[in-house]
Amino acid sequence: MVFGLATSYHPGLMPKKPDGLVTEQSESTAVSYDAVIIGAGIIGCAIAYELSKRGLRTLNVDRLPAAGYGSTSASCAVIRVHYSTLDGTAFAYDGYFAWKDWARHLGAENSTELARFRETGCLVMKTEGNEYLEKIIKNTQALGIPFEEWDRKQIKGSLPVYDLKQFAPAKCMDDPSFGQPTGGVIDGAVYFPTAGYVTDPQLATQNLQAAAAARGAEFRFNSRVVEIPVRSGRVRGVTLADGTTISAPVVVNVAGPHSSKINALVGAQQDMKISTRALRQEVAHVPSPEGFDFEKLGLVVSDNDIGVYCRPESGNHVLAGSEDPACDAHDWVDPDDFTRDFTDQWTAQVLRLAQRIPELKIPNQARGVVDLYDVTEDWLPIYDRSAIDGFYMACGTSGNQFKNAPSAGRLMAALIEYCESGNDHDARPLQHQLHNIDYVLDTASMSRRREINAESSFSVLG
Repeated sequence: MVFGLATSYHPGLMPKKPDGLVTEQSESTAVSYDAVIIGAGIIGCAIAYELSKRGLRTLNVDRLPAAGYGSTSASCAVIRVHYSTLDGTAFAYDGYFAWKDWARHLGAENSTELARFRETGCLVMKTEGNEYLEKIIKNTQALGIPFEEWDRKQIKGSLPVYDLKQFAPAKCMDDPSFGQPTGGVIDGAVYFPTAGYVTDPQLATQNLQAAAAARGAEFRFNSRVVEIPVRSGRVRGVTLADGTTISAPVVVNVAGPHSSKINALVGAQQDMKISTRALRQEVAHVPSPEGFDFEKLGLVVSDNDIGVYCRPESGNHVLAGSEDPACDAHDWVDPDDFTRDFTDQWTAQVLRLAQRIPELKIPNQARGVVDLYDVTEDWLPIYDRSAIDGFYMACGTSGNQFKNAPSAGRLMAALIEYCESGNDHDARPLQHQLHNIDYVLDTASMSRRREINAESSFSVLG
């Protein structure tokens, strides 16, 4: 679940800057690379890592001060394997193995400065709204992913603070029946042991940055792309706000909430059936109930009955966010103009979690994060080329792709190699062999030209 946002970020947080990895220029210059990657979040750095391993000279350009400083820093960094589609499930399971052995993935077995994956497991409540997880179970069985079906006794044994009364459907606070149980109880759940969360998503990003830099990749921060020149139907690089011209035959849009603006610069939207836009989201950070150390004993929980997910957080806290139930209005915003003030969204999801955890401590002062998702119409990602030769997209991550960054890096490197070798990806989509599991991914499912995928959850769950 990346469920998108975490409490580790706020607008005044100072970025971490690893020595020797940041290239900053202010003068007007002309330089050339094999590929320019717009964005240095978790997926942008993963792409740089994989392209640099293939011998390409890459440059990541980011408007922010450091790698992983934007939406990635705000990510809840949940690692999970259950998705609504078989391709999505396979993609996530492949990524899990990279997080499981992060040092090996990076080729940094001797490093002590690595992000940590806490493998807590993930518990998904069975509800009428998620069809009692029948489709999820079918997908995981098809891929040989381990899982356990838990009854109420097992749920209470693991989470004794949980009240299993039913409240569905999730409601807004102005609903007269808000907080009122419906008379039923949660009968069971599915537990996935191959799940948890990364404790520091920004550090994980900078681990990838360091691994890429060790292979020749360069990074340039505090730099904004203002133009993407195109000649004879192919990108020629990028122009920055300071006048710098960077030449490259390949440009990759990994700009997160700004991806639609980057696509507009080059005219990539001309043949897109699936588009992206920025969605404002709030995540709450509340103390654990008295007598239960959620940080040590808790796990990732997805609860469709109340429309909330949660996970442990440092300081014996609970991190809680919305699973985008119908009652939660979507706040579409300009990524350059939105408020970070908390609203009733924070209050509603905390109170809904308190329905499940009656002893939850609700602070007088709202704490947590306000930041953005980059959302597609079906909440599934775009990993694709564009109508413009040499211009690629890794966007529309919809709050659920942090976990997939290692797999996405490999996919985009393979896709770029496939297309730049003269293959017609639109006519014959890349069939991508995943690295850690025996599964061939039909990348048409991630195309900009796909029809809206009716199998999607149409939420942050993917």
